[in-house]
Amino acid sequence: MVPRIQSSLLLGTSDREPVAGVSLVPSHRLGSRESESEAKVDGETASDSESRAEASPPLIPADDTPEVLNRAFSSLSSRWKNWWVRGILTLAMIAFFFVIIYLGPLVLMIIVMCVQIKCFHEIITIGYNVYHSYDLPWFRTLSWYFLLCVNYFFYGETVTDYFFTLVQREEPLRILSKYHRFISFTLYLTGFCMFVLSLVKKHYRLQFYMFGWTHVTLLIVVTQSHLVIHNLFEGMIWFIVPISCVICNDIMAYMFGFFFGRTPLIKLSPKKTWEGFIGGFFATVVFGLLLSYVMSGYRCFVCPVEYNNDTNSFTVDCEPSDLFRLQEYVIPGVIQSIIGWKIVRMYPFQIHSIALSTFASLIGPFGGFFASGFKRAFKIKDFANTIPGHGGIMDRFDCQYLMATFVNVYIASFIRGPNPSKLIQQFLTLRPDQQLHIFNTLKSHLTDKGMLTAAAEDE
Repeated sequence: MVPRIQSSLLLGTSDREPVAGVSLVPSHRLGSRESESEAKVDGETASDSESRAEASPPLIPADDTPEVLNRAFSSLSSRWKNWWVRGILTLAMIAFFFVIIYLGPLVLMIIVMCVQIKCFHEIITIGYNVYHSYDLPWFRTLSWYFLLCVNYFFYGETVTDYFFTLVQREEPLRILSKYHRFISFTLYLTGFCMFVLSLVKKHYRLQFYMFGWTHVTLLIVVTQSHLVIHNLFEGMIWFIVPISCVICNDIMAYMFGFFFGRTPLIKLSPKKTWEGFIGGFFATVVFGLLLSYVMSGYRCFVCPVEYNNDTNSFTVDCEPSDLFRLQEYVIPGVIQSIIGWKIVRMYPFQIHSIALSTFASLIGPFGGFFASGFKRAFKIKDFANTIPGHGGIMDRFDCQYLMATFVNVYIASFIRGPNPSKLIQQFLTLRPDQQLHIFNTLKSHLTDKGMLTAAAEDE
């Protein structure tokens, strides 16, 4: 009986319900006796898990293609049918992406939060169904509670940081802002205590598995989606260009691999080829340069997203920084002899776009490889079947989250400097004696540098 029970556990199956949109390997029905429950928990080793996973039969993916597309492409081979289905749905998703960009930054933030919640749901649902036979107490409730706590902490920090004057103007918000971290910690501590109180004999190990599962999911999904919001506040161009580069690389790697692919790239994704990987890289770099050139000329894309207290709305109007002003660059002599140009006019941001597109095409795919390894570990084809031909939302955003983290680190390291408006906002919240001290210190510093005297003479 023990081997049969272990097989069911290690293959991640459940007798009660399948994972939404994924195909799990069928297993033997688990016993209900207490001794068998102990065997399920304690009779497993890592080597057993790996050997059984290797021996399990491959999945037969379910056909989730809409019926109308099935009829339209019924005369085509499965290879070309899949090509057309993916192509049509990809164009539909790109069109939707254009629509939400047109609707503005607030809608983009709402979409990011919705994507985050859906990705969290897909991963948690897999964990729930894999271990559903054990009826773990409060697993789903606590998972969603921790999601709420983490979002409260991160979005509270964002509101305090970017809407400082609004927070200071409203008494309830000012109190919440002042004690935000203490409230966040109290909420998390409540969930932690609830988890400890839910521990049940003979389920301890699996309950801690799920506790770790939930927290790793929060780290991957919530933390990185929060970085997407921060990138958006730096200017929509820092949001649109990285996401577009990942999309372009995904499409072009698929196209090059479909038509020219011969050499396998990595065992985790047998359909990935070196031809697609290299072709996608060059196409993405060129695409990034062209898209950056177009977007750098519009203030609505390059200006930071700020909150206007007078109109109670977001504004994206500013005087573009030097990063988004055309500059002349002298082309190296070796390249001059090839293209015949001596000087080229381009935006400095285009140079940064090369770094972004390079990461999107060379390192970004490893987010997809990581997701492929995760799905193979649990014998599932996709995270869900939300998008026919593409899988779940997490299947589309596995590379985007890694890209968002890189962009945030890149901005903090090479782009962002001190923000005078935020410093002034913080200065105005100090006590009068503290403000006077800072004023005298600043006055003395400027006088020593001769800047204050020069300004007075100009007047």
